[in-house]
Amino acid sequence: MLRVRDARDKAAFARLFDHYAPRLKAMGMRAGLGAAQAEEVVQDVMLKLWDRAAQFDPDRAQVSAWIYQIARNQMADLRRKEFRPVPEALLTPEEPEPDAAQAVALEQETTRLRKALSALSDEQRQLVEMAYLGELSHAQIKEGTGLPLGTIKSRIRLGLDRLRHELKGTRP
Repeated sequence: MLRVRDARDKAAFARLFDHYAPRLKAMGMRAGLGAAQAEEVVQDVMLKLWDRAAQFDPDRAQVSAWIYQIARNQMADLRRKEFRPVPEALLTPEEPEPDAAQAVALEQETTRLRKALSALSDEQRQLVEMAYLGELSHAQIKEGTGLPLGTIKSRIRLGLDRLRHELKGTRP
């Protein structure tokens, strides 16, 4: 460990890895981690060992005690991360069951909208459907139809005015 700390000796690090990796994996699996998680802990511990080699002090602890302490901390961090509660803002609320009256009202509105759309000319209905049901921009409609942009905008505007007139007063 001193050669890793003092000279960043990769061969010495490889020997440390070969010696401690199987022991750390076994420690993780005894602690209840799966094989993949235990291997992830081993990788993280050995990376920290390399990055923090300058912090190792042989007067304070043995190499094994220092490495196992890093591993225990890493496993505790992993458990905390797994069992962290989800903030309430991120919880998706359960959708309430649709009320029968709401379903009937929605069906009636849909029927009214279909009837109003059928009252439009074919050119207006096609462009309104492309813009609002197909969610296409005016430029995309122009590409698809080859119509001038002014014509597209006029037909959509006139179609919406007609729809507004057809649907006026039909909402409860």
